[in-house]
Amino acid sequence: MTVKERITNVINRSQNGSLFFNNSFPNYDDVYVRQILSELCGQELISRISYGIYVKPMRSKFGIVFPPVGDIIKAIAKRDKAKILPTGNTAMNLLGLSTQVPMNSEYITSGSAREIKLGNRTIRLRRSVPKNFAYKGELMPVLVQALKAIGKEDLTDEHIGIIRKLLTEHPEEKTWQKDLQLAPAWIRKIVTTLKKEINHE
Repeated sequence: MTVKERITNVINRSQNGSLFFNNSFPNYDDVYVRQILSELCGQELISRISYGIYVKPMRSKFGIVFPPVGDIIKAIAKRDKAKILPTGNTAMNLLGLSTQVPMNSEYITSGSAREIKLGNRTIRLRRSVPKNFAYKGELMPVLVQALKAIGKEDLTDEHIGIIRKLLTEHPEEKTWQKDLQLAPAWIRKIVTTLKKEINHE
């Protein structure tokens, strides 16, 4: 059995929506794998969604159905051994601080910057400084990104109410104080005030 046949068999046995990278087949030469995956794209067995990233497409009468953005981001983070965080409108929407569902998804990464096209949607990964990935908790880094996107002057009482609820549901008692030292001063003040109010309820 040839290398191409082996790789084709692996893809055929995989679920629709599975993601593949050039290094998904470590037993074979990376350049040769890239060539084979390119050929399989031409045969429409897989689709390329970005350089070195391929998907076994799910198809409907409307065309290709891509995997959820979160699945793609997790796969890239695992492959690149990188940290990835939602930012901008994506972070706001994820935390319920915006009801608008952004057409394009924005992330920062400790790995390589890239842009991924999913039909008429785009995932943008922008390389960022290590400080943004030094948080220990799960809520605080995303909350900081969301608040930066909203801006101090545009923060509303409704936003504050949502943040209070998030901090109540995800207290992160072991990490929030140290994590907060990484945030801008105005965000530290808001979170500290809300934490004190919650603890005295």
